[in-house]
Amino acid sequence: MKTSSNESNATNKKLFYASCFALITTALSFSIRAGILPQLGEELNLSGEQLGYINMMWFLGFPISMVIGGLIYNTVGGKVIMQFAFLAHAIGIIMTIYSGSYVGLLISTLLIGLGNGCTEAACNPMIADAYEGNMMSKMMNRFHMWFPGGIVIGALVSKFMTDGGLSWQTQIWVIIIPTLIYAYLFFGKSWPKAKTQEAASLSNNLKAMASPLFIFMIVCMALTAISEFGPQQWTSIILSKSGADPMLILALITGLMAVARFFGGDVVKKFDQTGVLLGSAVLATIGVFLFSTQTGGMAYVAAVFFALGVAYFWPNMLGFIADKIPKSGALGLSIVGAIGMFSSSMFQPIIGGWIDSDKATAAASGLTGDELELAAGQATLATMTIFPAILIVLFIILFIWVKKIKVKEVVS
Repeated sequence: MKTSSNESNATNKKLFYASCFALITTALSFSIRAGILPQLGEELNLSGEQLGYINMMWFLGFPISMVIGGLIYNTVGGKVIMQFAFLAHAIGIIMTIYSGSYVGLLISTLLIGLGNGCTEAACNPMIADAYEGNMMSKMMNRFHMWFPGGIVIGALVSKFMTDGGLSWQTQIWVIIIPTLIYAYLFFGKSWPKAKTQEAASLSNNLKAMASPLFIFMIVCMALTAISEFGPQQWTSIILSKSGADPMLILALITGLMAVARFFGGDVVKKFDQTGVLLGSAVLATIGVFLFSTQTGGMAYVAAVFFALGVAYFWPNMLGFIADKIPKSGALGLSIVGAIGMFSSSMFQPIIGGWIDSDKATAAASGLTGDELELAAGQATLATMTIFPAILIVLFIILFIWVKKIKVKEVVS
């Protein structure tokens, strides 16, 4: 019995390492693709709008495969989902390099997005089933640290390779390295079974997802995702005239997020998921507010507050669902993650509209040039503080809710 347990623990550890390399693949596809956009546009004569549609495919494929993966997880298993992820990643990478056309890039980017979503759909429930209690929270945080960590790696790789005169095709080939590693590590491994039989039933999943607590967490997930990805997506545009280096800001944010998530298990053990989420909302609000009011060196201080705030949002929202609403199963985790991505996509044009409106207001007041860009950007960031500010209220409610009511009664 002890030997079987040791073998199971060893297998779970290998599966976890494989999951980390799969998430690094996701992160590299995000950051390297962003880094090569200027080269793609110039070499293939693509407009900004066409490049935008190519990027959209990445975000579109992600939630689609997350939802489908969550629906079929109990039927086909995580292993099959990750086999599809490997095929989607591999074909998408090769198509990106050799297609040489706008339509080919649309299809290849969609494939990579589908592979990325499958990674989340398969690996999140695997970690939730393989580990218990605080160890599950610890491993969920350490798994998700590789998204910001991978972005840092990819951004540095892309910068050095671009500065070194290497082609964008060579940079895309880098993404195949973690892809092959995770395929090798996953090969032949048995996946852990669901913790409870109820979690393996689609009808029980749907029943748990219809609970007030799950619906409340979906609302929170939409706001945590846009609180994290909203400011990050627009910092280079908004902060470019503030006296701070936007790329250094992004590197500082993602680097701190990775470090914070490494120690996430200890933080959750001390404050529980509800306390961590509440504290994160407070720090994120302070960070976005500072971004909207500070320039120069203080922008880096704002980045520290912001990074420490948003670092724990995504992994601990998923950890909360897995720990407090386990009957929602793999489908619940996938739906929550997909809602986060859909929210991020939905709000991007809204934020862009805020920037346009704030630019018009700044221009009407007589500002021009860099002063206009800075004033408009900071006004937009000030508006974005509403997202984490609302979360402070919601997480106070959640904190009291979980303290006073037994969660099992809530979701039964």
